[in-house]
Amino acid sequence: MMPVAGIIVGLALLLFGRRLYWVFVAGIGFVTGLEFAPEILPGQPDWVILLAALVAALVGALLAVMAQAFVIGLIGFAAGGSVGLRFVHALGIAGDTPTWIIFLLAGIVGVLLMVWLFKWALIVLSSLAGASLVVAGLAPRLSLSHEHAFFVVIAVVGIIFQACLSGEWPRRAPPRRA
Repeated sequence: MMPVAGIIVGLALLLFGRRLYWVFVAGIGFVTGLEFAPEILPGQPDWVILLAALVAALVGALLAVMAQAFVIGLIGFAAGGSVGLRFVHALGIAGDTPTWIIFLLAGIVGVLLMVWLFKWALIVLSSLAGASLVVAGLAPRLSLSHEHAFFVVIAVVGIIFQACLSGEWPRRAPPRRA
């Protein structure tokens, strides 16, 4: 059940995270809930972890509507931290560094991206988070040997799709006047 839910949320983030801001916020709440619920609720069945992730998604969506400026920073932090943590662990470069330090540093980068490059940050971070969920759900079933390459391809497809959908890319020159 959890891989299917993760793939569905991942596809929504991958393709529509920028256009549907609240979907991005809810999706990041879901990703963060899935990441930390097992640590906060150790030994709980999958349905409890999934429920905790869904509650985090609902809280995120409500906050997105009520307190957008605060949430932009918070979601940038959560998305950057989550993606950064997965990236560092996937590359095996975490060493003895505590998880919270990696999450904190990557989260700060995520906040900076959200503030400075809001539209593009939504596109890139939602595509990365979506690709991460899709790969996490599909990789075990497909026995992928090149999981990292699959992640990059899916993320790039999401970035291009969202950029084209939002009119951010490709930029067309205005027509010349005679």
